[in-house]
Amino acid sequence: MLQLRSVTKRYGSLVALNDVSLTIARGEFFGLLGPNGAGKSTLMSLVAGLRAPDTGSLTLDGVPITAADPSTRVTLGLVPQHVALYPELTADENLRIFGALYGLRGADLRARIDAALEAVQLTDRRRDPVKAYSGGMQRRLNLVAALLHRPKLLLCDEPTVGIDPQSRNAIFEYLERLNRDGLTIIYSTHYMEEATRLCSRIGIIDHGKLPALGTLDELLAQLPFEEEIRFPATAATAPLAAQLASRGECTSENDTHRFRPHPEFKLSAFFTLAESHALPGRLFTSQRPSLEAVFLHLTGRNLRE
Repeated sequence: MLQLRSVTKRYGSLVALNDVSLTIARGEFFGLLGPNGAGKSTLMSLVAGLRAPDTGSLTLDGVPITAADPSTRVTLGLVPQHVALYPELTADENLRIFGALYGLRGADLRARIDAALEAVQLTDRRRDPVKAYSGGMQRRLNLVAALLHRPKLLLCDEPTVGIDPQSRNAIFEYLERLNRDGLTIIYSTHYMEEATRLCSRIGIIDHGKLPALGTLDELLAQLPFEEEIRFPATAATAPLAAQLASRGECTSENDTHRFRPHPEFKLSAFFTLAESHALPGRLFTSQRPSLEAVFLHLTGRNLRE
């Protein structure tokens, strides 16, 4: 559906995107995960046709996306990082303006506005000025403003920044429903839990490059990781710990055993051994890799701001 081929974008001496190639399939919920300043918003603006790449090309269903030609923009919806609404106007008035920009009129526009406000639970506040809304309400209205014209691709550039958990969850549920109905979504975020919950595939972007791309399981497989099992260091577990010494690395710290098995020693064998000592499974915890661990492994731990 969407293809980026060797896209580079510079701002003076700053290389915001560096030879990025990417393909997004129809119906995909694609996550763009990266620290602040990594190039997420730049990539979004290029896909939206708001800026032109210095080199490379972007196409949507085979049609070039260019800043000079707005024809592809009518098939896109953009939820920008900063709320793009008229604060002095009501929700109704804002949506009428956005709908009119896409050529919507009359009964069709009114029906779409009614459905949009109902979807984000703002019907009873439709005649209140947006400046009286909470941050979460503004974000929800900002989202449906990008959907009135029923785009085939929705771009969400960090759409939940600074809002309460209830509004964040409402936005998640709405986006998940839209995606199940076939809408293709590109979702930019630096929140691990958002990417983990929402996205069928994730690209990690840093310093203008995409060092990792894949499903969550595929990204986790890239992480250098050793399985670690922890259990209390007691008289009852001492015989097990002694037997594990030949099957991996077993150390003790703060009344806790930490066991890192050899690659050939499977978890099933570990629990069989534990059962032979009449030790219940609730004694053991297993540390697993996470998306955050992959992210920090690829992008580093240094502060960016």
